[in-house]
Amino acid sequence: MKIAIASVNKNEDSQISSRGGRAPYYLIFNEKRELLETISNPFGTGGGGAGVGVAKMLADKNVNIVIAGVIGDKMADALSERNVKFHESQQNITEALDSLL
Repeated sequence: MKIAIASVNKNEDSQISSRGGRAPYYLIFNEKRELLETISNPFGTGGGGAGVGVAKMLADKNVNIVIAGVIGDKMADALSERNVKFHESQQNITEALDSLL
């Protein structure tokens, strides 16, 4: 299982980003809480369609669950279409992993 968490910073001690599509980073963990990859979000700035772009990017990386502070309707639809589960959380990354795993 792969879990992608929207992050304000590149490290595991970071807060979860409140903006799913515009999060500065995504940290990808496995079910053993091992950090597999840190992604600088290419959709973090720019025009529309960020949530859909992030959903496709994470699905292409075989992510099973996405966690962000807020996941907009378009991002939620794009994740659902790709069979990726998602949760909204205001916790820090460690707390979110604790509650999920």
